[in-house]
Amino acid sequence: MRGLRKYLAPFAPDQSGASAVLSDLGGIIVICDAGGCAGNICGFDEPRWFMKKSAIFSAGLRDMDAIMGRDDRLVEKLVDAASKIEAGFAAIIGTPVPAVIGTDYHALKRMAAKKTHLPVLAIDTNGMELYDVGEEKTWLALFRTFATEQYPVEAGSVGIIGATPLEIHSMNAPADYEAALKTAGYHQIYCYGMGAGTEEIKKASAVEKNLVIAPCALKTAQYLEEKFGTPYEIAYPAAGQLLADKLAEQNLTVSALFGKKILIMHQQVLANAVREEIRSQVKADCTVASWFMLKPQLCEAQDLYLMEEDQFTELLEKEQYDVIIGDDILKNAAKGFQGIYVNLPHFAVSGKV
Repeated sequence: MRGLRKYLAPFAPDQSGASAVLSDLGGIIVICDAGGCAGNICGFDEPRWFMKKSAIFSAGLRDMDAIMGRDDRLVEKLVDAASKIEAGFAAIIGTPVPAVIGTDYHALKRMAAKKTHLPVLAIDTNGMELYDVGEEKTWLALFRTFATEQYPVEAGSVGIIGATPLEIHSMNAPADYEAALKTAGYHQIYCYGMGAGTEEIKKASAVEKNLVIAPCALKTAQYLEEKFGTPYEIAYPAAGQLLADKLAEQNLTVSALFGKKILIMHQQVLANAVREEIRSQVKADCTVASWFMLKPQLCEAQDLYLMEEDQFTELLEKEQYDVIIGDDILKNAAKGFQGIYVNLPHFAVSGKV
């Protein structure tokens, strides 16, 4: 049944993805809502909220403000916040309320920039899409706003695009990326949004190569290649060590996957990297499936895009997989599965790190 969930929690929506990209960058983030959406982001979809400060505000729209489209009220609140907080930019993130009334984000952006004298991003999320759609829009808006100048290329440097808590395997992932890339010969690693801030984004044209670690970052990498000539690679650093660690939790090694029929569930780039690691060591029949973006150029013929929970349960009944690699919460929907289950956390799915 469309939209019915019996075993899985709702996935993180697009406004949460937009906020996740910006949370660590030192800006004022305004969730254009009546209060509930901002609470969901901070309480459920942003683990960093409990670890460090971030200026995330609810617009607190009253019924009549929303109905009448009183954008001036929102701008007044933003100007007040900007006078009290030292911020490098402001961002207005859409929710179902402005989507329903047809808010003009371009006009709102111009009004806010004129009054605050800050760069302003207006992200037209609507609360009806999944988190990666919001991330894709925000990464592109972020680099279009800040990465405007050409700098000399710094040999041995790499930029990582796509890292948010909603995409990665753990909060320690940026450190894992850095270790793997330094072993590969890079001496300067910029993990945008999780370590590297707006100053590094402004100098994005200086990196030797960009690394796309999630499908939501692909459009931004293509934009930077077109604008500055920066090449990009689609890969997930440290995938080999990640796979080994997750198998070790089950007292297994990759050799235990020989000849197995395997289903891998995560965001596409990470799932593909895990599949490649398995195939590089043993012969196995691996399928990637996801409820999130599946870029056609990154798909194999057997890969599957899922929309509903019952599609997952029907898939397991039909295909009889020997191994499932995915977030532990998927076990709830994998009733009767008797094979090997390897936990690969996906915060956007379970809300657990």
